[in-house]
Amino acid sequence: MEVTGLDHINITAPLALLENVRDFYLHVLALRQGPRPSGFRRQGFWLYAGEAPILHLTVSEAASCDSVATGHLDHVALRCRGLPETLRRLAEHGLSHSVEVVPGLGQTQIFLRDPSGLGVELNFVDEFPQDADRSV
Repeated sequence: MEVTGLDHINITAPLALLENVRDFYLHVLALRQGPRPSGFRRQGFWLYAGEAPILHLTVSEAASCDSVATGHLDHVALRCRGLPETLRRLAEHGLSHSVEVVPGLGQTQIFLRDPSGLGVELNFVDEFPQDADRSV
């Protein structure tokens, strides 16, 4: 799987939850952890797709915070390549997800949740599963 698009998005949560979220994006979605951009002071993790940082996980400064503070954010949408590999990865990790084929848009969408509960939408343009009616 290869994520090919998104500027960046920030998720804020307690450190213990962020570590689980980071592991999800590293191991399931194949992002990589990279250096914190210069001038950025808050504690957290930067995850990269290629050379671009796309996901910033910020440690919550509120001790009572036990879930992700997302504001109006309800999901992350990523442009991706490698549908067969992605389906294999999701199965290997036992992750619940749904697959929707949208022929009019020329894409397949996979919907799942990260460990914080945030929705993740994976969009594969011009890639379709062999069984177009498949939902898991």
